[in-house]
Amino acid sequence: MPKLTDAELLGLFSQRDQAALAGTQEKYGKLCRCIAQNILGSREDAEECMNDTLMKLWETIPPEKPHSLAAYISVIARNLACNRRTAAHRNKRGGGEFAVALTEIEETLAAPDSIEAVIDTIAIGDALDHFLDDLPAEARVMFVLRYWSDLSIKEIAARCGVGQSKVKMTLLRTRQALKTYLEKEGLR
Repeated sequence: MPKLTDAELLGLFSQRDQAALAGTQEKYGKLCRCIAQNILGSREDAEECMNDTLMKLWETIPPEKPHSLAAYISVIARNLACNRRTAAHRNKRGGGEFAVALTEIEETLAAPDSIEAVIDTIAIGDALDHFLDDLPAEARVMFVLRYWSDLSIKEIAARCGVGQSKVKMTLLRTRQALKTYLEKEGLR
């Protein structure tokens, strides 16, 4: 069976056709599991997160009509994985890479609300998109690998073919530039 287009998948969801679930899993299952596994560190938990993502899609489309199904699915998978991780590690804060990465970026995005609430706001999302568009490719890749894909400094250095100190310095400078950008935009 050929992969369905996003428009076809959205149409199937709107018609409440369960083929939408199979088509979505075929097209975006690997992406969802990768996002969830990077956050949760467990293949089994990532698979459960994939199933929860499909359920959430079924519940929200319609009325939601996402412009980018890949982005919509990614955000749902990421949020579900973060919630699952928070629930599993409520008493063990600060033990993993994800917690370290959130701590690093939290100062940059700090606001009266929780870091999760700030990240979820559309204004911050749009500002991040514009900010990332203007970054040099290497800094953008490192930033996304760290704060979206949840890779360690060592993993980023290996993927980018640079030393760990360069990754740390690039991320520090990028966070500082992001903080300045958000202040200029009135979002911090």
